[in-house]
Amino acid sequence: MFDELINKLNNCTYITLETTPSHSPVFSPIVETIAELGLDKLVDGFTTTDNPLAKLKYNSLFAAKMLQDRFHKPVIATMSMRDRNKIALQSDLLGANEADIRAILALTGDPATISDQPHTKGVFESDSSLLLDIISCFNSGINYAGKPFTHKPKEIYPFAVVNSYAKNPKTLQKKMLKKIKHGALGIITQPVYDLQSAKLLLELKEAANSECQNENKSAELILGVFPITKLRTAQFLSAHVPGINVPDDWLEALRAANEKGADEEYRVGFELSKKLFLELKALHPKLHLMTANQFQLAKDILS
Repeated sequence: MFDELINKLNNCTYITLETTPSHSPVFSPIVETIAELGLDKLVDGFTTTDNPLAKLKYNSLFAAKMLQDRFHKPVIATMSMRDRNKIALQSDLLGANEADIRAILALTGDPATISDQPHTKGVFESDSSLLLDIISCFNSGINYAGKPFTHKPKEIYPFAVVNSYAKNPKTLQKKMLKKIKHGALGIITQPVYDLQSAKLLLELKEAANSECQNENKSAELILGVFPITKLRTAQFLSAHVPGINVPDDWLEALRAANEKGADEEYRVGFELSKKLFLELKALHPKLHLMTANQFQLAKDILS
């Protein structure tokens, strides 16, 4: 299952769909919606998020297990450095390993100060490179302290993230290089909204991979796609989310459509997003689709 996912990442078309567990003790409604829409037939795998924005949600590893068992497709489970020290990270990896949850997206995590839980404190023993290093140790049969396991864990497949935009592109290359050196096989970008940005990211990835040739390490870039169907979403992303650049022509088109009503606003946003998805797929068919659990929108984009 995971070997096939990595093979597709490196050699074929690769599409994953993000799922965001909700503030609920049940994840099954999301699973059932995906099944009803047949989304599992349109993607190569899924991801599960881990308490994004430091808001309490259903556990990403358990959600990954439910998706994987139902659809028999690999799931990349997110693990955040914000909520776990190195002991908890390793313990979760051990339990997930036997349950065959073995693709892990390593994140540093959003700051605990924005949490919906009063007085929450972040752990942050390090950034996501620590989790990538822990995974490398597990794949060598030892824990992070160097102690061999009684049974060697099954192989774990590490993924990482990177911004899609920076005023100085070299900063993105340095971040990619760091993730590759620490073992990431795939690097998922923040949402991309134009072909020039995508081409630049691919150039930076190639340069970072070249710097790691002597270490026999490399990673594939996975372009993030987040459809925008509302002007206020575009404005929020543009003004308040670092590492994302929404082009002016998108903002202008959505602003003009917004004045004509909600239906026109959605139509214009969807057409821009669908066109971008197809262009990115033609350029580099390694994509990660994020729709904030708007699964009908995901199906319309993928179909």
